[in-house]
Parts: sequence; C-alpha cells; structure tokens
Amino acid sequence: MKTKTIYLCSFLFILIFFSVVILTGSILYLPHQNNIGEPPDKLKAEKVLFPSKSGSNISGWFIPGKNNMGGILLLHGLKSNRLQMMKRAEFLNENGYSILMIDFQSHGESIGNGIIFGYLEALDAEAAFTFLENKLPNNHIGVIGVSLGGAAALLGQVAEKSKAIIIESVYPTIEEAIKNRLIMYLGKSGKYLSPLLILQIKYRLNIDINRLHPIERIKNIKGAVLVICGSVDRYTTLAESKHMFEQAKEPKQIWVVNGAAHVDFSCFDENHYKTKVLSFFKQYL
Repeated sequence: MKTKTIYLCSFLFILIFFSVVILTGSILYLPHQNNIGEPPDKLKAEKVLFPSKSGSNISGWFIPGKNNMGGILLLHGLKSNRLQMMKRAEFLNENGYSILMIDFQSHGESIGNGIIFGYLEALDAEAAFTFLENKLPNNHIGVIGVSLGGAAALLGQVAEKSKAIIIESVYPTIEEAIKNRLIMYLGKSGKYLSPLLILQIKYRLNIDINRLHPIERIKNIKGAVLVICGSVDRYTTLAESKHMFEQAKEPKQIWVVNGAAHVDFSCFDENHYKTKVLSFFKQYL
C-alpha cells in the first residue's frame, strides 16, 4: 500500500510538473492585442497600416519631422505596444526627427496568432524599416529597440541597415532569457524547467533555437550602436548586456543605468535618457 502511494504521488508530481511547463509556455506565446485608438493631437501623427511577411498587417503611427533630419523607427517590448514608445516619439519629434512607431504582430492593433520572441517580429521590423525608407527617401534611418524590439531589430536585417541603433535590455540568447525569467518567478528550481520550455519553442512553434540568438547578429552591425541596460536587471543581466556590447563593432557606446531593473529607461531617468539618446543620434545619424 505504501509503495502504491509513493508511485501515485510521484505520478501526480510529474503530471503537475509537466502541466506547469506547458501552461507557462502557452502564456508566454499568447497574443497581447488591444485597441490603441486615435493618436494624441499633439503628435500630429497619421495612422498607417502595411503588410509584413510575418502574415500580419502592421498598425502604427507616422509622425513627420523636419526635412532631411532623418527618421527613427521605434520598436516596443514584449506584451506591450506602440504606446510604450510615446515619450521617445515626443522628444525625438520635437527635435526634428520623423518617427514611425508600430505594434508588432500579436501586439496592440496588429493581428497575429502568438508572440514568437523576435522571430516573426523581425519581419515586422523589416517591413516597418522599408516603409520608413519609402516615406523618407535619401534620409538616414535610426532605430530604438526595447527588449523584444531590440531582439527583432537584430534578428532580421534592420540593425544592419540602420545608420545608428539603440538597443535596450536585449537578451543575448533565448536560452538565457527564459532561464532568467523562470528563476525570477520560481526561484532556483526555475532553471530546471528552462530546457523543457526551450523544447516547446522548438517543437510547438517549429523554430530553430539558434535563430533566436541576437548576440550572434550584433557583430554584423555596420552603423553605430548604443547599448542601454539596467545595473540590477534580472531579466537581462548586466553581465549579459556587457557581453552584447563586447560583441559589437566600433563605433559603439554603453550606458549602464544605475539602480534600474528591466524598466522603461525613458521614464526611470527621463532627463539623462533624453540627453544620451539625442547626443547619440546627433553624432551618428
């Protein structure tokens, strides 16, 4: 009787364990769509919609700037939307830059069946970059990519095409990204779940994991790079961000935001953020 009880408890533990893994994976992939509405009057933005090879129609706002000042593509983070980039859009446009801010597939007002950690989102970023190039012929294009947005820029052709790019809190590899998040939520035991979630990405989404390694692509950037990271970020650790920076070619800069975790740096240290970003684009764009 005691042996049967042990077997039953072991079976239930294994069942619960794998159920948690599958449920966690499903939550990570879930779309995060919502109605954005009309752009604020002060932005003087026009609503845009264009197709992406991801299969989605990408929704966004284009804000014209001064002639020949160049354009900047703003790419939001995971389970967010273009509104996350509002502060950046405002001060950059005030300084003359044209702005394109979008919702990735499965985010905001852009349709999609699931979030793919930058794999499909890279195609959205490419479509947005091409849209902005067509809007601003003979102008240089810069990029700001936050977390997922930075990964999407790196995993496709956007980072390589841009004259200057800012990447904020971008994971080096999907393995590190998932492990860090599971440890945060589940403690040290989370690292044992990580390989199982990685397998879900490979087999449920039919994606080669090696194609989700932004650190392998940052070395291909020909323009200027600014890496921004938080000193106490547990999602993308300081060591990981510094490793990303080390792999980039010159010209490159890094700004470690003291006391910041995985947060919106434009809100955390607004004045310093504006100064850093404007100085970078003024120098390289």
